[in-house]
Amino acid sequence: MAEAGLPLKPVDNRAAPPSILLRYGSQLGIIGVGVAMWLGFVIAAPRVFTDIDIYRAFAETTPQFGIVALSLTFVVITGEIDLSFPSVMALGVAAFCLVTAYGGAPWYVGLVCALATGAACGLVNGLLVAALNIPSLVITIGTQFLFRGLELVLMGGTGVPLTADQYPQMHALLRESYFGMPVQTLWMVAILIAEWILLNRTQFGAHVFLVGDNQISARLMGVSVARVKIKAFVLVGVTAVFCGLLSSIYGYYFWPSTGEGSLLNTIASVFLGGTSVFGGTGSVVGTFVASFIIGAINAGIVSAGINAFYTQLAFGLVIVISVVLQTLIDRRIRRQSLTGR
Repeated sequence: MAEAGLPLKPVDNRAAPPSILLRYGSQLGIIGVGVAMWLGFVIAAPRVFTDIDIYRAFAETTPQFGIVALSLTFVVITGEIDLSFPSVMALGVAAFCLVTAYGGAPWYVGLVCALATGAACGLVNGLLVAALNIPSLVITIGTQFLFRGLELVLMGGTGVPLTADQYPQMHALLRESYFGMPVQTLWMVAILIAEWILLNRTQFGAHVFLVGDNQISARLMGVSVARVKIKAFVLVGVTAVFCGLLSSIYGYYFWPSTGEGSLLNTIASVFLGGTSVFGGTGSVVGTFVASFIIGAINAGIVSAGINAFYTQLAFGLVIVISVVLQTLIDRRIRRQSLTGR
């Protein structure tokens, strides 16, 4: 009890503001890994990693899988996965070629048809997963073969040249440099900003986290879980086709095998970036940084004079170390949220 005549001291029940670690722990962890790896490469191969050309190469090639990794982050946060996007990349570019090279339509009509094809593929995946409640791991393996088979049948297993003479507007849009920066990275930064806003500043983004954290609670709060997942899959489909166009225009040719080899790099970027495989947490900024880490590993190993066979070993080490760091950071965050220290 307070002494007679002395006023009671007000009790401050306000919660302490979250610390920087609590708010940005995931992003700080992956940025730390990226800086450490870059310093290691600079020490091992200073002539290569102090030359601007190596960074220009990263800026041109990493977005070819990194852009779809940004969108895949949404799907993984909802607790799902999409393994069909490499085939969607090829099918969308095939639609572009069929409409323009074979159909004679303008390039912009082909572009719209290509992106619409990606959206349709994402819609199919989303409906099968969300409406029929089929595990996404299983169904997207099936649709991966389905979409790839459809592309091979439509194109007859043949490719199409995509030279600058035939498609000058597409090359200006997807291959040229602006302000000394490859347009591929400018696109990736623009999509990063748009998707960061979508994930962190819109109702849809809040619903993505809520669905991934607890679907039952999301339904009780009036959130349409199926609609949220379908939109996330459609987003992956559209950006997968965009990456397919980036890759094909960069190589001046559409190959029927477009997209093959991008699966592991893309998925590794998402999980290396701190997105939880269990859903509920994730960051497009982390995925962005992780994409460039994945893109730099192969070049860094070769430039350092190490046998290229060690590339997969390096991938494994970086991913394992990053996941361990993320786990330790998450534990620290949970402890801080419970104790306030």
